[in-house]
Amino acid sequence: MTTAPGVRPEPPPDGHLATGRELRRVFGTFATGVTVLTVGGEHPHGMTANSFASVSLDPPLVLVCVGRRTVMHSRLADAVEFGVSVLAAGHADIARYFADSRRPVGPEEFSGIRTVPGARTGAPLIAGALAWFECEPWRRYDGGDHTIVVARLLAAGRVAAGGALLFHDGLLGTTEYERRTWG
Repeated sequence: MTTAPGVRPEPPPDGHLATGRELRRVFGTFATGVTVLTVGGEHPHGMTANSFASVSLDPPLVLVCVGRRTVMHSRLADAVEFGVSVLAAGHADIARYFADSRRPVGPEEFSGIRTVPGARTGAPLIAGALAWFECEPWRRYDGGDHTIVVARLLAAGRVAAGGALLFHDGLLGTTEYERRTWG
C-alpha cells in the first residue's frame, strides 16, 4: 500500500493527543454535510451546524451537537420544536452567514434569507435546501463543551435534488456527483 506525498504512513510515534487548534484541524479531516438549525417564535434564530446525524428509523430520531456558549444552545434549551435544513451546493453564503456571530439576532436575522415556515413547527426552513427536518427535543446528553440533542422527527422530506454542501478541512465544497448503480 502506498501513501500520498506528504502523508505519514504510520501514526505519530509519541502517540500524543492533539488539543485545541490542532485537534480542530484533525477533526476537520472528516468531511461532513452542512445544515442550518433554526428555532422560530418571537425570537427566531439560526446556526450553521455540521454535527448532525441520523440516529434511528423507529422511532425516527436525529441528533445535533450545539456548543454550550452559543445563542442556539440557550434557544434550544427553551425550544419545544426546531428545524434542520440540509444545505445544497449553492448555499455556501448561507452557511457562512449563519456561522457569523456578528449577524443580527432576532427576526432581522432572517431578512434577506429566503425561508419557508415549517408546516409542523413554524421554524424558518431554508428555501432550496436538499431536505428539511422538523423536530422536537427528545433527550439531551452532556457532550463536554457541547450538548448532544437527540430529537424526534415530527416531519421530514427531501425537497430538492442536486449536490450537497460539504465542510472539509476548514473549507466549504460540494458533491456534484453522477448517480451510480451499485451492483
